[in-house]
Amino acid sequence: MAIGGQAILDSETLSCHPGSMTALIGPSGSGKTTLLHCLGLLLPIDRGHIVIDGHDVTRYGAAAQRRFWRDHAAFVLQDYGLMDEESVAFNVTMRTGFLGRRRGAGDQRRMERALEQTGLAGRLDEPAGRLSGGEKQRLALARAIYKEAKILFADEPTASLDAANRKVVINLFAGFAESGCTVIVSTHDTEMIEACARQHEVTSGRPPGLRADP
Repeated sequence: MAIGGQAILDSETLSCHPGSMTALIGPSGSGKTTLLHCLGLLLPIDRGHIVIDGHDVTRYGAAAQRRFWRDHAAFVLQDYGLMDEESVAFNVTMRTGFLGRRRGAGDQRRMERALEQTGLAGRLDEPAGRLSGGEKQRLALARAIYKEAKILFADEPTASLDAANRKVVINLFAGFAESGCTVIVSTHDTEMIEACARQHEVTSGRPPGLRADP
């Protein structure tokens, strides 16, 4: 893969499986986040293939990508990917209720279970912007739990967390994998790496050949 004429990834062959966590590791600038974004169909690749559940998704168009993101994948990004001005409930369901966006529509019982599981029970109407960094990361995970995502992509999810929140988040990721999900994490965090059954060291400097088999 090349960006701005510069080769970023080459000969990266990676298989990820349901029920396991895979850590993408390597020094800063090695291409961990780029590889993660390619596997999540957030970035196109110019060589190689991405295969998900036996289907080659490398050349998915915009509509197919949206269906993949909606129906199968969840993302936990460094900036949390939340709408700070909206309620915790709306950030979980991403659906507007008839009373407006301050309280999300959707399956209320499932939403409450997701918030309870992530330690955010009883905070449905609170604006997401009032949460701490660790709570925002857990809210992003609550959204993934709510949508029952089959594949979870995470970019440095513990980078800005204190020790207590780091442990909570790592345990939540492990719970995702134990439930049968495919979890792929780009990370420098030694504790997160140790929690992953598989580690893939990303090499830099060349275009990719990618494979994901969740």
